[in-house]
Amino acid sequence: MMLRRGFILFLPRLAGLLVVACCSVSIVYMLACTPKGDNQQLALPRVHSPTAKEGYEAILQEQEEQHRNYIVSLKKQIAQLKAELQGRSKQLKNLQDQHPDPLDIRLDHSNPEKAQANLLAFLRSQIDKAEVHSGVKLSTEYAAVPFESFTLQKVYQLETGLTRHPEEKPVRKDKRDELIEVIELAVGSLNNPERDGNAKHRVYTASDFIEGIYRTEKDKGTLYELTFKGDAKHQFKKIVLFRPFGPVMKVKNENVNMADTLINVIVPLAKRARKFRQFMQNFRSANFKNFTFIQLNEEFSRGKGLDIGARFWKGNNVVLFFCDVDIYFTAEFLNSCRLNTQPGKKVFYPVLFSQYNPSIIYGHHDSIPPLEQQLIIKKETGFWRDFGFGMTCQYRSDFINIGGFDLDIKGWGGEDVHLYRKYLHSNLIVIRTPVRGLFHLWHEKQCLDELTPEQYKMCMQSKAMNEASHGQLGMLVFKQEIETHLHRQKLSSKKT
Repeated sequence: MMLRRGFILFLPRLAGLLVVACCSVSIVYMLACTPKGDNQQLALPRVHSPTAKEGYEAILQEQEEQHRNYIVSLKKQIAQLKAELQGRSKQLKNLQDQHPDPLDIRLDHSNPEKAQANLLAFLRSQIDKAEVHSGVKLSTEYAAVPFESFTLQKVYQLETGLTRHPEEKPVRKDKRDELIEVIELAVGSLNNPERDGNAKHRVYTASDFIEGIYRTEKDKGTLYELTFKGDAKHQFKKIVLFRPFGPVMKVKNENVNMADTLINVIVPLAKRARKFRQFMQNFRSANFKNFTFIQLNEEFSRGKGLDIGARFWKGNNVVLFFCDVDIYFTAEFLNSCRLNTQPGKKVFYPVLFSQYNPSIIYGHHDSIPPLEQQLIIKKETGFWRDFGFGMTCQYRSDFINIGGFDLDIKGWGGEDVHLYRKYLHSNLIVIRTPVRGLFHLWHEKQCLDELTPEQYKMCMQSKAMNEASHGQLGMLVFKQEIETHLHRQKLSSKKT
């Protein structure tokens, strides 16, 4: 009874507290939700003001009008976007009807017959777009895609580079297999009996093939024109084949984070103090962390020095960059080194740009610019050193697993090709490509007297290739004739 009476007495107080709390919440809510004008917040009417009701109604009406206008504006924008979307969709459909999407060709497995028909239509369109049936207008004399010719034994090519020859027996398996396949298809086409029913025809073989020409348009395909012996002396059979390139297909889409990928740059060195000083200046600009000097008191061997440097590392798996002291590399190249290597998967063999003799390029020693300004990739300043395999990036684990260098090779050279061949014979992918941030700095090549006449001749030919371009060497050969001509011109101008 006492508890019930106390509770009954407490109820009026509790009700009063609830009323005060509700009033407080209402005031805070009105303060927080009062709309703002263009420049300042609208003032609330005073509670005890005679115009409080009219003020609140005006504020609510103004706020409602603002919301209504905003909704109307949004509806207009939505309508405009819908109209634009419908227009774009119509344009896209018309474009797809005219040019079937290659992705539909390869991804639509629900209807195999339609997919095959679309694929055949696409391949035929590649032939129509290529320069097969008619020529195309070209802007300059350099825009024409040249043909290369071939026989059963050799390919006559236009590829440039010091190791390329005007003719060669194809050593690359893909090129060899490609040409063999084309000749076999052409022979099969010539021997196709469906032409005249039961009529007898001669049987063609690969020995009837005389020559062929081919060229590749990178975005369309490869055109082959093959000539065979005919039935008489001046008669020939000509077969035209085309290998169309199919649609581009996505293989991989991934994010690559190389922030924690370390590169261990290993440089073998012997009696090259001045070059090493220059190398370290470049090394500092590549944001190196630290370096370790390993001294060996024995006969110099580049392969052994690199091998010891690679095995000296005791940390986690790391990218190894085998480098020489006369190499200049940029920080961007180190990113290429990281991106083109993958443990157990890929090794990187970049083709570096080899610098010509600056004294010949720039005419006089005093006119040679600073090193950073010399590093320009042009035919007048250097060449792609596609015969060198000494600069390479690979993970330490791959280097160890492949067996490292041949330590029986002494001195300088030979060990790089041996290691390169090991990777070629393995299941790892070898990435071979020219890179813009890796330079071989020119240094004088010495041809020793103890070389045989043939070796000395080859050494001098190599020296000439590294000195200057063909045109620049020609200017040196004809220097006397040029000076004589200039002298005559000078005398002629004085007489007039």
